[in-house]
Amino acid sequence: MHEGGSVAVTHRAVAHRAHLPLAATTYYFASRDELVAEAFALLVAGELAALRAAATGPDPFGALLSAAQADRPRQIGLWELYVRAGRDPALQQAARAWTDGCGEILAGALGPAGHSPAPDDVRLLTVLLTGLWLQQLVEERPHSAQQARVLLGRALAMLERAD
Repeated sequence: MHEGGSVAVTHRAVAHRAHLPLAATTYYFASRDELVAEAFALLVAGELAALRAAATGPDPFGALLSAAQADRPRQIGLWELYVRAGRDPALQQAARAWTDGCGEILAGALGPAGHSPAPDDVRLLTVLLTGLWLQQLVEERPHSAQQARVLLGRALAMLERAD
């Protein structure tokens, strides 16, 4: 999916990439839409696993900012399908899994075990962080990573003061 976007996901391309006969993909996926939805779900699961691992270190928010930019083609595929889910109900489950998973990861990074941050705080940080990821990915501006870190730091400071 990261080589040519979601339009490049076809039964033939997947079979070729997996070194399988074409019949193998059509046996498991009746349509291209099913194939794309499953590819999106797998992409989301993989990205969330990588983000969970990144968030376990001493600077979870800095690691999250960096981790989401590690593989630009894969990230473009993720966000392409995320936006496409707005028009394709078959992709909405994976899009929600992405947003919910990001929220869970951020909730864990916000407080110690046993402490549940306010849902609005988690939502605010999820929207901010995913918006920063998307902006960095699309615009590729110089110093955007540093600016993102400053904005995230300001948001975290505001949340601390609100407690």
